Amino acid sequence: MGIMQNVVWALIPVSLFAVYAFGWSALLVLLATTGSAVLTEHMICRWSGKTSTVDDWSAVITGLLLGLTLPPAFPLWMAIIGSVVAIAVGKMAFGGLGKNVFNPALVGRAFLQAAFPVAITTWSPAFAPERLQSLHPSTMAAPFMQPAVDGMSGATPLSAFKFEGINTNTMELAMGQVSGSIGETSALLILLGGLYLIWRGMMDWRIPAGILLSVAILSALFFAIDPVSYPAPGFMLFAGGLMLGAMFMATDMVASPMTNAGIWIYGAFIGTLIFVIRIWGGLPEGIMYAILLGNALSPHLDKLVPRRVYGHLKTKKS
Repeated sequence: MGIMQNVVWALIPVSLFAVYAFGWSALLVLLATTGSAVLTEHMICRWSGKTSTVDDWSAVITGLLLGLTLPPAFPLWMAIIGSVVAIAVGKMAFGGLGKNVFNPALVGRAFLQAAFPVAITTWSPAFAPERLQSLHPSTMAAPFMQPAVDGMSGATPLSAFKFEGINTNTMELAMGQVSGSIGETSALLILLGGLYLIWRGMMDWRIPAGILLSVAILSALFFAIDPVSYPAPGFMLFAGGLMLGAMFMATDMVASPMTNAGIWIYGAFIGTLIFVIRIWGGLPEGIMYAILLGNALSPHLDKLVPRRVYGHLKTKKS
């Protein structure tokens, strides 16, 4: 079994839990983004006269990750457009797997953030009583029509703290008992999935370690200075899409550095940006922009940080 397949298996537990927490609407969003990602890559390969590359499972990962970053009640037609952009622009436009500069799923997410800002910030509560009996009104909205907004929609823990000063219990964040994107269900399941890949040697542990450590250190420092104005480290680590981004998006092998020092700088850079955007930025969450900017910085880090040539011995100057 290859790396890509193992990444998909690592994402299955959190995806299944997300469907249980948010209902059938979340399942349809995941199916829409994953299916359209695979179909888009297959059709682009066919149109360009190349052999289809969908059997490498990378398109499945892109679609699944994109779906996990979206609200449970996100209209399906918007999700499909975002998935097409993720594959066509974020991946195939650069030449396909191994040549993309940015994480393709986040390219699609950034497009949706700009194109449909209201729909992508309309959240639904987890474990709503009717989630497994009916769909959210906006799920099956007609294309290019204003989707109906569910009356049960609420703020995410990050936005509640940023704009209302309301804290959320850390255990509720860890277990996913809050409003948010589909992938914000259980930070513990995401962490376990990442640890599985690290155990199998299929993920560089230093990238998520650098991100999480930098967020934890900055959070602890500011919380110690003013615990009223700044959130606790536990809140910052388990809230929002930090765990998903650190474990499964920032670790994109193509868009991350190759040198040891570059990897630590990359992780610290992303973690610092996340903290800065969450605390002082206009948005409650900063993981998407932080990783995309980290992707842009990545090739420069590999050039700036000198590599050690194995088998080469340093000679003393006379």
